[in-house]
Amino acid sequence: MTQRTDVVVIGGGQSGLAAGYHLRRLGIEHVILDAQTAPGGAWQHTWDSLRLFSPAEYSSLRGRLMPIQPGEVYPDAAHVVTYLADYEKRYDLPVQHGVWVPAVHRDGTHLRVETGCGDWQARAVVSATGTWTRPFLPAVPGRREFTGRQLHTVQYTNPADFAGQRVIVVGGGNSGAQIAADLAHAGIDLTWATQCLPRYLADDIDGRALFDHATVRRRALDEGRTDTGGVASLGDIVAVPPVRAARDAGLLASRPMFARLTATGVEWADGTRAEADAVIWCTGFRPALAHFASLRLRGTRGRIATEGTRAADEPRLHLLGYGDWTGPASATLIGVGRPAREAAREIAALLGS
Repeated sequence: MTQRTDVVVIGGGQSGLAAGYHLRRLGIEHVILDAQTAPGGAWQHTWDSLRLFSPAEYSSLRGRLMPIQPGEVYPDAAHVVTYLADYEKRYDLPVQHGVWVPAVHRDGTHLRVETGCGDWQARAVVSATGTWTRPFLPAVPGRREFTGRQLHTVQYTNPADFAGQRVIVVGGGNSGAQIAADLAHAGIDLTWATQCLPRYLADDIDGRALFDHATVRRRALDEGRTDTGGVASLGDIVAVPPVRAARDAGLLASRPMFARLTATGVEWADGTRAEADAVIWCTGFRPALAHFASLRLRGTRGRIATEGTRAADEPRLHLLGYGDWTGPASATLIGVGRPAREAAREIAALLGS
């Protein structure tokens, strides 16, 4: 049996909830389909020591400030999960958990959203599936030869899993720095391999400044002015307290990226080798958009061309929360509010027409 609604939102994490909030304010009938069995999105699956880049009051969705976490300046992931669960309940958002969407199809004047428990027919779709379910692993020579353990950021939990082991962390971004610091503080035998020398942002810069910088850049681009370079121009690593402490203690000395993996470790271009029991790939993600394969919209790097949040070649589809290409800082709690509002307004205009 096919159910019908005006809008289907795919994904019930922070971006999906932001979309639901603005759709509800405009009185637009919608449903939010979430593959997770409980509220909280990808925050339910992060490593134990993960902290936000910003204080709670600067990490909120529209309409509800995140409460301060006692004893913490930067809230942990569990606090974020509690906040998102409360947000979903507070606004009575129509989230259906445990519903996976394998595909979306064109169906005349509508889009048909296929699920494992029946289809939905909608006049518009908002995709808010994020990137966490699509970890990226680089094609490094010898990766299949290595006999030790290999895992991605999404599989890392805490240093206890690596007690007494030699670990190589790959990646010079925030996740690489945070996980390397986590292991270093625990006394794990660590090698941190990065493509370039780590670029730390100034110690007084956190998510507040990053959001403001991303917004200024987007405004400049929209007005045809010179590109300010975005957040990447400031650096790659936010010096959150654990990272700052490990760096200042000399525990985060990086090495250049190795040339290949061997059966028992890694080897650099000059022939230098290091033995390892595990390699943790902190090498980023790609947008989780496989459910749009039948629409044939994806271009370079797996992205869909957008105008704002709207898909350039499918006006009934909006993409939310995947990064700057779908709105300034839209992959953050504080940043997703504005593009979610704009998407809801465009959808309201589409439905009205």
